[in-house]
Amino acid sequence: MTTEDRIKLRRVVIDRLDSWQQAGVLQVPKAAARIASGDIPNHPSEFIEPRKTQREAESRPALPTEKAEPEITQSTKELTPAMAKKSGWQAEKTTSLFESPKAAANSPAGMTLEILQQQVAGCTRCNELASTRTQTVFGVGDPHARLCFLGEAPGADEDKTGIPFVGRGGQLLTKIIEACKLKRDDVYILNMIKCRPPGNRNPLPHELSNCRGYLESQLDLIRPEFICCLGAVASQNLLQTTISIGKLRGKVHLFRGVKVVCTYHPAFLLRSPSFKKEAWEDMKLLMREMGVDL
Repeated sequence: MTTEDRIKLRRVVIDRLDSWQQAGVLQVPKAAARIASGDIPNHPSEFIEPRKTQREAESRPALPTEKAEPEITQSTKELTPAMAKKSGWQAEKTTSLFESPKAAANSPAGMTLEILQQQVAGCTRCNELASTRTQTVFGVGDPHARLCFLGEAPGADEDKTGIPFVGRGGQLLTKIIEACKLKRDDVYILNMIKCRPPGNRNPLPHELSNCRGYLESQLDLIRPEFICCLGAVASQNLLQTTISIGKLRGKVHLFRGVKVVCTYHPAFLLRSPSFKKEAWEDMKLLMREMGVDL
């Protein structure tokens, strides 16, 4: 490819990315390092991230790569100094992790949780799930919560009510939240996918992939400081890892600058109550990070 051809291709790619940004697309598969250095991909399947304005580049932290999510502990809070200064449940929210409220309100797509919920309700990307569900299960709680609880998928009770975690597992989750001196209304509860898999089976890879954009948009709009992943499916898929839940728990991970604590799913704890002690240790770790005294 000649230098002139590369320059033309670069212009075409940049123009296409600008049009995507105007349509509300905030992220695409990346080869950002190559484009930044002027090394234009030779294959059309290699894309780059949309260009950031100078203000966005200064105000938003770089996202971690997909390969290795850094792990932090109480002794390494310098990784997120803005968060480390936070203390108490009523602390002011950090808005630099995702889109600022002003940017979200003035975005070209004008996206809100309500609009996103309407899009989810009409989704038919997964034929089997769309044809067997009673309704989609979007999420519930404080739309500006510091903490999100993330499960894997709705069950039968959730499919009937449209509310996540309302069955026996949900009742246990409520007790756990209250034991942490919080209320369900103080947090936001959601799942990796928004439809109940038949027979309450685990979500399939393509179903998780189809719903990933909805999940990330949801988190972008809520802008939580903390995420508690409930169970192996949520933990492994959010963090994009195959590490077992037993090894993921007991530590603090990062997802796009947000602190993540993984623990056992409430349904598993109902079947194996001997693991409740370990789950409670995970919650105490999470509350310490949040500055909540138990």
